[in-house]
This record gives sequence, C-alpha cells and structure tokens, in this order.
Amino acid sequence: MDKRWDQLANLLANYSMKVKPGEKVMIAYGEKDTYPLVYSLYRACVEAGAFVQVQFLSEELNRLLLKYGNDAQIDWLPEIEAYGMEWADVYFGLRGAYNLDVFWDIPAERVARWRKTLGKVSTLRWQKTRWCLLRVPNAALAQQAGVDEETITDMFFNACLLDWQKESREWRRWAEILSKGSHLRVVGRGTDLEFSLEGRTWEVADGHMNMPDGEIATSPVESSVHGVITFDFPGVLGGRLMHDICLRWEHGKLVEATASTNQDYLHSILSTDEGASRIGEFAIGTNPYLSIFCKDILLDEKIGGTIHIAMGRAYPQMGGTNQSAIHWDIVKDMRQEGAICLDGKKVYEKGVFLA
Repeated sequence: MDKRWDQLANLLANYSMKVKPGEKVMIAYGEKDTYPLVYSLYRACVEAGAFVQVQFLSEELNRLLLKYGNDAQIDWLPEIEAYGMEWADVYFGLRGAYNLDVFWDIPAERVARWRKTLGKVSTLRWQKTRWCLLRVPNAALAQQAGVDEETITDMFFNACLLDWQKESREWRRWAEILSKGSHLRVVGRGTDLEFSLEGRTWEVADGHMNMPDGEIATSPVESSVHGVITFDFPGVLGGRLMHDICLRWEHGKLVEATASTNQDYLHSILSTDEGASRIGEFAIGTNPYLSIFCKDILLDEKIGGTIHIAMGRAYPQMGGTNQSAIHWDIVKDMRQEGAICLDGKKVYEKGVFLA
C-alpha cells in the first residue's frame, strides 16, 4: 500500500483534528476505493487513544433511494447518521469520487429534494463535531478531471503533504490585509460584483476542516450584495453539471440565475429555502499544488488563483447570519483574467495577491 496514506492519516489525526485519548471518532467513507485511507486513519486514531466507529456510504446506494424511494423516504433524515453527529467528538468524511452521471435519469426536483435532506445532516456535522472532509482520488476522479490516475493522485498528495505552518503564515498575512477593508469588488469576464464587509471577518483554512486545504474566506453582508458574477467552471452538485452559470443580485436580492445546462436544477437548488439564493461565503483559493479542475468542489475551491462563492448557509465565526439547508460552492477561475478591489484599491489580479 502507498505509504503516503500513512503520512496523510497521521497528518489528519495529529494536525488537522488533534485527536485526543478518550475522544469518539466517526470515520464516514464513501466508495470502496477509499479503504486504504480508512485503514491508515483508523490506526492513527486508535494509536491516539480514541474510540473509532466506521460508516460506509455510496452514491450508488443513494441512486437506489432516488430511483425507487418515495417522497417520505427521500425526506427522511437518516437517524443513525444524524445520531453519529451527536455521538462523535471528531468526524472524518472520506469521500471517494464517483460517476457524475450516476443520477442521469433521476428528475432534478428529486435530486434537489434529497440534497435538502443531506443539508440537514451537514448542518449537524458542523454544529456538533470537529470535522474534516476529503475527496479521495481514484479512477473516477481522474476521468472526470480528464487526466490519468497517477497525475491526479500525485497532485492530491502534494497538495496535502505540504508545510502547513509556512503556507499558513503567508495566507494569514493576506487575510490581515483583507481584514482592513470594508468594501470588496470583484471584476472579470461577465463579472462585476460588490458587497460590504462591515462587521465580518476573514478566516484562513489551513488544513483543519478540509484536506487538502487552502482558502481565505469571509461572509458578505447579505443585503449589500449587488451586481453579477459569471462562472468559467461548471457548478457541480449531486452529480449534475451546470455550465456557464450567471447570477445577478440587486441590493441583496437574487434577480437572475441562468445556466446553459441543467438550468431547471439550478433553479431548484436556489429555491431550496429562503436563504439558498443568498451568498453565505466568499473565498479565495490559495493551495499552490492544486491546478487541475476536477469537477469536485472539495478540491476545486482550493485551487490557487481561483475564487468561489457559496450559496446558502453562512459560517457564524465569520459574522455571517444567512441560514439555509444548503451550502453550495461555485468556483470562478481568476488566473487568466480578473481582479479584486478592496475599498477601491486593487489587491489581487490574475490569481495573484499584489501585496
């Protein structure tokens, strides 16, 4: 077995989550290919003195629910999974990649309805546990990224096994610069979006809640969001791709949402609840070793030189107040074109901080 799994497992247990003796740890893993990391992480947590429980999940099983289940079954909050969030001190979500077309024949409204149920489980996770999520590379991830499996696996490990203290110091320096401003504007192809930062803070993601990690994030003042943003990369949720997404707000209210594919699904997501059409998060990707768009948000939102917004639920620690069953990130590439202005001064251009 690749020894890098052991290195990553030790990093997750001892750096990301700092697992302590006597703590209860839930390892929820998706797809069979993820087992090598489960094996290494289970050992690392046991060696740390924790009580460890393993749970198996799969998109193939979710397909069966959506294809053959009734509305009551789709709306049902998985009780054991929900209890796991109450039980666990630490939660690891090791999510294997899967065939993005697995729900090809499932009506969009059923997928959106099921995503709302999953959102309730996700809310319990971040409310009740210390958590860390990963997308574990496999052949399916390589295929959807359009590269070979060795390339995607090496990129994943390089992005995980970096000098986190060194990178974090630089990212925190950038966050300090951003925290001095009160108004942010993003410009680029099909994009001119602005919002207030009054009362909001910037957080640095440096290997604790995601792995690989790398982003600087805040929560816009919801009522201040104004303008338009167009996305170069497709939005991905529940295995559905939505290309050429364009969103436009007027003084905090979403007034237009278009996509060249799966637009009906886009509208279903944004109407999940009252908070789903608002921006809960704005962030800048900072990981220098992530460069390939994989159609997977756990990796793509960390690509150095990109930005992303999350529709729906805001993180309270940043000052955000928006509530929703969803937290859906959509990534925009800034490496070829685009800039960020803070209080009228350009601080970021073509994927690079200027200060």
